[in-house]
Amino acid sequence: MTRERGKGREWNTFLNLTKMKYENLLITQENNILIVTLNREKALNALNQKTMGELKHFFEEDAPKRENFKGIVITGAGTKAFAAGADITEFAEMDVAAGSAMAKRGHDIFFSIERFHKPVIAAVNGFALGAGCELAMACHLRIAGEKAKFGQPEVNLGLLPGYGGSQRLIQYIGKGKALEMLLTADMIGADEAHRLGLANHVVPAGEEVAKAKEIIEKIAGKGPLAIQKTIEAVNAYFQYDVDGFAKEVEAFGFTMGSEDAKEGAAAFVERRKAEFKGK
Repeated sequence: MTRERGKGREWNTFLNLTKMKYENLLITQENNILIVTLNREKALNALNQKTMGELKHFFEEDAPKRENFKGIVITGAGTKAFAAGADITEFAEMDVAAGSAMAKRGHDIFFSIERFHKPVIAAVNGFALGAGCELAMACHLRIAGEKAKFGQPEVNLGLLPGYGGSQRLIQYIGKGKALEMLLTADMIGADEAHRLGLANHVVPAGEEVAKAKEIIEKIAGKGPLAIQKTIEAVNAYFQYDVDGFAKEVEAFGFTMGSEDAKEGAAAFVERRKAEFKGK
């Protein structure tokens, strides 16, 4: 079991809530922001199936039950990697059925991150390759340290991305550049990732989490229901079976009827800060 020194009480409270002892994730809380650290530094935080299972449990079982937190930051242990890919040692015995099942499970887990109702930000502190890049893209925003590297090198192994990389990379940087990265396996640095739209911000190495927390603090001052419904509406644009415009109409009506909207309008007229309650 991993734990953060000096925060035993907070850590134990979290474990009592989750009923799970994480081995590959380190979960901490700072100013009501949850920090999820991929904690396999010696393996460059590679996403093996155990880590994927812990991410699934956290986003589907643990985090939705927690109250009064502002958002989630995902980062990697150490200074070399956010996550340098999947764990290739697990591939040797896989056949067609096992590979398809692995990809489907990865899709489901990353959808749970992408569709999470509060902001999830990737603090990319080094290599984000293969599954690591796919994890970063499943987050709502990406903060890149100046030494960050992004790439989908699966073709070097005779494979293609299996956790949504062939789809999300196009969404962020367009078909032409996405195909170039996917077919050549070339990596791009933080500045190019920012120029292309893959990274939202580039910061000095070591300041990735701080910037992510700063953005979550800003978002936390807005209407919680509006944030949740905005995430749903934006995601709907990329879902083949959902009419994104219809989703926006539905979400707008929902928020218009909320107490938060009435409070927001009153605060605007009265020239004061709104006190949202998420209702």
